[in-house]
Amino acid sequence: MEKLFLKILKYIPKSVKHFIKLGIFRLTVPIKRFQHVPLKGFKFNYFSQNGEDGIIEEIFRRLDINSGWIVEFGAWDGKCTSNTFHLLESKKPFSAVYIEGDKNRYQDLLQTAKGYPIIPVNSYVAPDGENSLDLILNKTPIPKNFELLSVDVDGIDYHLWKSLKNYTPKIVIIETDMGIPIGVKQIHSYKHRYTSYTSMVGLGNEKGYTCVCNVGNLFFVRNDLFSKLEVQALT
Repeated sequence: MEKLFLKILKYIPKSVKHFIKLGIFRLTVPIKRFQHVPLKGFKFNYFSQNGEDGIIEEIFRRLDINSGWIVEFGAWDGKCTSNTFHLLESKKPFSAVYIEGDKNRYQDLLQTAKGYPIIPVNSYVAPDGENSLDLILNKTPIPKNFELLSVDVDGIDYHLWKSLKNYTPKIVIIETDMGIPIGVKQIHSYKHRYTSYTSMVGLGNEKGYTCVCNVGNLFFVRNDLFSKLEVQALT
């Protein structure tokens, strides 16, 4: 039924497509829960690219997360292809640290921050030194045990997460290269631009996380919370 509705949408003006898709999504969510559909089945885009928004909603519901802090970089204007901005628009008490290194894009982020509880940071993030994520976050009021970290910098994602020592977010979303076959270990270096799925899952396991969903971006949940999701771990 859902696929039939999506085919019909091709003939509907773009201005109303999103609202129709949202209605279909809302109607089918209870059915998906009853059928124990994997988290990937809850994909929906408000601002995200690959359905991350809908998956985050479902994970937060299962973990009973209704407020807290989120971190995302590079954030651009805070909205464009964001995995987390929908949480700020939801009117729930979420606050965010959005990090953007490009000065022009940062100006767009400042405009967005005027209307939302966003702490904007103009900085590129590095695995070490004064631009390390630990030091950047230490300058903000964000708690050590914050709710969600979204990492998508098209390259050194692995190294940035590995370098994070002082903070243990409940959920981590991080990009990997699904063009690399599962089972192949590959970490970003001067020879390789991206990190493989297998290596990223291995890093998550080392840091005390379980991979629970894969849409190109991987979703990790901290091990002490994993059982609440009632899903199978991805390996």
